[in-house]
Amino acid sequence: MNVDKENRNPRREVILRNGVRMPTIGLGTSHTGGYSHSSVVYALKQCNYRLIDTAKRYGTEEFIKHAIAECGVKREDLFLISKLWPTDYGLDNVKQALKGSLDRLGIEYIDAFLIHYPEVSSTCKNKWQTLSDTWRALELAYDDGLIRAIGVSNYSIDDMQHVEENCSVMPLLNQIEFHPYQYQTELLQYCSDKKIQVQGYCPLGHGNLVSHESVIKIANSVRRTPAQVLIRWSIQHEVPTIPKSTKQERVKENIDIFDFELSDEQIMMLDSFPQGNVKYIELDIQDKIDENLPDGYRLDKNVRDNFFQT
Repeated sequence: MNVDKENRNPRREVILRNGVRMPTIGLGTSHTGGYSHSSVVYALKQCNYRLIDTAKRYGTEEFIKHAIAECGVKREDLFLISKLWPTDYGLDNVKQALKGSLDRLGIEYIDAFLIHYPEVSSTCKNKWQTLSDTWRALELAYDDGLIRAIGVSNYSIDDMQHVEENCSVMPLLNQIEFHPYQYQTELLQYCSDKKIQVQGYCPLGHGNLVSHESVIKIANSVRRTPAQVLIRWSIQHEVPTIPKSTKQERVKENIDIFDFELSDEQIMMLDSFPQGNVKYIELDIQDKIDENLPDGYRLDKNVRDNFFQT
């Protein structure tokens, strides 16, 4: 574990295999649960968040562009992550899709650009060739300096091995669901062996874990909230995380986890939770890809209109 000698706490950033520094806590902005512009600005301006996670699919990239302009934080002090949706896979499509994300975010480079899923449209004739071509296109954009770190999301060991067979540059990042119900030890070990940084999302188990009796017991013991305990668990496992909230008080709560530490016994208690009880990845992801729904389709239909009218 990367530990500050002064207070024995994990550091506020990790260093990727290529030397790029990435904050250990970020703000998720998926379209699930809505979008709060004031909370994103508050996170950047008042709570010292420096990592924002988004995706073309979420429909929030353009909102984040305005949040960056409003918060006053320098671009070089931010770490921005976005993702490539399956309908944009393929050697000829990636360049245009990346340009779209850069334009919507109002930036000249992106800190990390990820393949969103190891799945393709059902009309695709060769899944693994398409994914391989997509990865090659990311490597080229990485070589051109448009991306500081290339990576994947929701990849299993098997998926990662397919990348390894054909790549020139191994992924620097694998973003996966990570919480006590999804403690993927074999995947963590594989990524560690390959020097691939794992980043977790849904650290609260979609809200299900904050009311768990054991989590509440630990929270009372360390005089913290259940959410802080769960985020701290992730960080002490060397897995940076991107909790999401549209409430400012929760946004602040989620990043205030660097002045306490869970004991080995408390970590082991959370490690022992039954696996697979909660999982975000939709079983019908293939249908979601094939439906060709608009980006941000889960956002309230008035969000965009109201935002650009103000």
